[in-house]
Amino acid sequence: MTPELILNILTTSSILLLVALGLAIVFGLMNILNMAHGELVTIGAFTVSLVQAFGGNFWLGVFAAAVVGALFGLALERGLIRYLYGRPLGVILVTWGVSLIIQQGLLLGFGPSPQLVIAPVEGTFDLFGVNYPSYRLILIAAAIIVTLCAALLLTRTRFGLDLRTVIQNREVAEILGIDTRRVFMIAFAGASAIAALAGALIAPMSKIVPTMGAEYLAPSFFVVIVGGTGSLPGAVAGSGLIGGLRTVLDYQIPSTLSQALVLIVAVIIVRFRPRGLVPA
Repeated sequence: MTPELILNILTTSSILLLVALGLAIVFGLMNILNMAHGELVTIGAFTVSLVQAFGGNFWLGVFAAAVVGALFGLALERGLIRYLYGRPLGVILVTWGVSLIIQQGLLLGFGPSPQLVIAPVEGTFDLFGVNYPSYRLILIAAAIIVTLCAALLLTRTRFGLDLRTVIQNREVAEILGIDTRRVFMIAFAGASAIAALAGALIAPMSKIVPTMGAEYLAPSFFVVIVGGTGSLPGAVAGSGLIGGLRTVLDYQIPSTLSQALVLIVAVIIVRFRPRGLVPA
């Protein structure tokens, strides 16, 4: 395995991890099947594009994307999701409808043409004898930092303890005085911010169109389910497996066939390890 192939695997895995991280919190921990997750990624990409169009720099756009994603997630949770806890089919239908509304809204507002996002750095960096695009290395580092921050938040803070308590037994959490609605609201808004942040970070490497979120929704579900629902280490393992397999297969066979083979492998893994590679 060449150094270039290893770096490409890390890049693909980092993209999948960034996109799947918010879903790992909402679906894996909160058991909410958010069909609008891909559109939150799209919102992040369009936000950084809009900031750059008005003269702002890339990192300001990334910060703005996270804020917009959090505000959108907050509005979605308070306006719709909080009335559907315990009704998974209702959540699926509502969030699917929201995803369609976002797609059509972006299409009306920006048109079908791809939007432009300029990477904050250009050129290549010599690593392990390979001249590799500098921004891809930044993306890998960003994925590591975001994942570590999310893990520390969930395991080392009072909020993380409250969230895990609510997930394990909501009734007991309420008896202990934990405001369960507030915990779920903050968790959903935070997961939405991470999804939008992911969209902003991958924007320089993606085709930014209103339907781009659909390309990331299914792979992010594969990552969470294969890695282990409710487990951040599982999300890391799942993104590494799915990303590595896709990258290696793309070198050998057409992309559409490689995606189909990855899906087959994911189904086989879930069949023999229903709780995932790293169960919670």
